[in-house]
Amino acid sequence: MEIGLLSLGDVLPDPIGGTLPSDGQRTRAIVEMAVAGEALGFDLVHLGEHHGSGYQLSAPPVVLAAISSRTTTVRLSTGVTLAANLDPVRMAEDYATLDGLSEGRAEIVAGRGSYFARTFEYLGQDFRQSKALFAEHVELLVRLLREENVSHPGGLRPALDGFTSRPRPEGHLPVWVGGGSSRDTPALAARLGLPLMLPSVFAPPEQFVAAAEAYRAAWDAAGHAGPARVGAICHCHVGASTQAARRTFEPHYLQYWAWVQDLVAAYTPNAPRLAFDFDTMLNGPAICGSAQQVIDRVGQWKAMLGLDRFAFMFDLGGMAQPLMLDTLERFGTEVLPAIS
Repeated sequence: MEIGLLSLGDVLPDPIGGTLPSDGQRTRAIVEMAVAGEALGFDLVHLGEHHGSGYQLSAPPVVLAAISSRTTTVRLSTGVTLAANLDPVRMAEDYATLDGLSEGRAEIVAGRGSYFARTFEYLGQDFRQSKALFAEHVELLVRLLREENVSHPGGLRPALDGFTSRPRPEGHLPVWVGGGSSRDTPALAARLGLPLMLPSVFAPPEQFVAAAEAYRAAWDAAGHAGPARVGAICHCHVGASTQAARRTFEPHYLQYWAWVQDLVAAYTPNAPRLAFDFDTMLNGPAICGSAQQVIDRVGQWKAMLGLDRFAFMFDLGGMAQPLMLDTLERFGTEVLPAIS
């Protein structure tokens, strides 16, 4: 199972010390986290993309390029690239550029961004077209990365006639499809022969079993060569003991979850507000505890969803960089050897 780091780049004050980093400090901290992750043996780093919100990661290929200059083996991915909002030509150009700079380490996890409907308004788009935009953009993106002289008949995006995007990728630049809250996204991933990354920070893993099963069934029905691949993501904290981990993680997670609920409410009118219960969250989209507890929970997730990749988000809720690097190192030295 491939193991990744995930950061979405929330900028919140430390709930213990009250320190609030600048956006630039937060971005540099993400680069340092990725460098430390490579040294500890992580396979990938996934960076999120948001626009007009308290998340400050809006240009993941730029930050991934900075990471590429400090690393040599870790693969450089997203979590997610907002493929419904971005033009496929520009996505192909940006990530092929990253691929060249990193000597073939770039990849894309393409997502629709349906949890944040107001992004479409900010970018001059109609959210009601998000499914159609996403399907058209992802299919064209894959063709632009794989083929030259691409012709596209047009749809919501204007037509192309014999277009070749440049630079060309170093080799095969992987594209994953991020989603699974609706039936459409797993079906799209299976039709295009692309791996599926589940949005499992939004609900317990049990709620994504049906999506993973439907994806694999559609993959088999399509007759693709090779096995279907499924990934998941979670919030994570590892401590010296169960009590130490819970005591450290709870104030950060409480602050982060309350902030996310406010953000979703502001971005997506009529979205339900989910109550925060720490124990419920630790039995759902988060994993927190001693190294052995984390190993056991990862095993449960892997068995339940049949995971080929698992990405972990440590740097949330205003967690100070030394504390985040401490849990990252504990995960890398005590958990990673047992799960990868």
